[in-house]
Amino acid sequence: MPHSLSSRSPRSLTLAGLALAAGAALTLTACGGASSAADGGSGDTLKVVATTTQLTDFAAQVGGDDIELTGLLPAGASAHHFDPTPADLLALGQADVLVVNGAGLETFVDSAVEASGFTGTVITAADGIDEALAKEITAESGEEAGHDHDHATEESATDEHAAEDHTADEHADHDHAAEDHATDEHAEEEHDHDHGDLNPHIWTSPRFAEGMVTEIAAGFAAADPDHADAFTERADAYVAQLQDLDTWIAAQFERVPEADRVIVSGHDSLGYYLHDYGIAFAGSILPSFEDNAEPSAADIDALVASIRERGVRAIFVESSMSPKLAQTIAQEAGVEVVDAESLYADSLGVADSGADTYLDATIHNTRLILESWGAEAEELPDTLQS
Repeated sequence: MPHSLSSRSPRSLTLAGLALAAGAALTLTACGGASSAADGGSGDTLKVVATTTQLTDFAAQVGGDDIELTGLLPAGASAHHFDPTPADLLALGQADVLVVNGAGLETFVDSAVEASGFTGTVITAADGIDEALAKEITAESGEEAGHDHDHATEESATDEHAAEDHTADEHADHDHAAEDHATDEHAEEEHDHDHGDLNPHIWTSPRFAEGMVTEIAAGFAAADPDHADAFTERADAYVAQLQDLDTWIAAQFERVPEADRVIVSGHDSLGYYLHDYGIAFAGSILPSFEDNAEPSAADIDALVASIRERGVRAIFVESSMSPKLAQTIAQEAGVEVVDAESLYADSLGVADSGADTYLDATIHNTRLILESWGAEAEELPDTLQS
């Protein structure tokens, strides 16, 4: 299966070095005989590696005790600028299944797969959504915020990432047949960081999350048919919770006057969520899908003007971003910055943060936005109580 890279970039050279370290670690592990998800574990249990914190949570909900799960990204980390460690490559090389977001999010994956020697099955969670519809709403969201989403020339703070396009979404039912997503599908993901016209932050919508979870369950069932019924049962139960979450969120925002439902975020990460619940997008601090891009002076001036014109009450900062630029813009625009309790978009929170699961993080985000508009969230349904 080909996993060729377009060039030997500094990142690919770094991963090559990590591969040597991972190989050495593998040799030591074989001699030591220890057993864990990262060093082989039980031979009969499906070994799963997931990229983002959200996918790791989804995989845990679906897999339960029938999988050995390793999450690559730690809490607070962003997939936009992630480099796997030797331990990550070791876990990946021994995995049966790799769960990725897709939609051009994980630019590191092709190199990591090549460096680790992974030969298992790739489950692309984005296959569970309506991609054509997502692209359509991406374009509409970009127009709403005054972005053309041609970010190929933007400079990144730590990497040279070309930006992807921005979206929101109204979802249809999806057909989630059990498919064995072979690793050669990964070649379809461009490694030159040109991610096209789709906002990759598809998990921010609970409705899209339903499709992602169903896709993961189908992939697990194909990879481990003996536990297919258990995977399906857990996925169905979790999807029911996601549907209850969606209903609860929609009811909360319906109580807020439409004119007040306007938001400015740290970067273009919440488009699907905003569209689902009728929230207008006045722009973002970083007019990009990346959370480490650098806005121009013209971008900042345009955002300040939009904040004043549309009566935005607060600027929100995501947990993976520094609040400094937001504070400067807010001072100029005369609005509040909500950064003490950040929104969780690119990553879930750390343990005991109250946002360390997808459900909790999405509930947290909803409550925080409501409070900035002077509204208070109603009690959660019993199915969503911790």
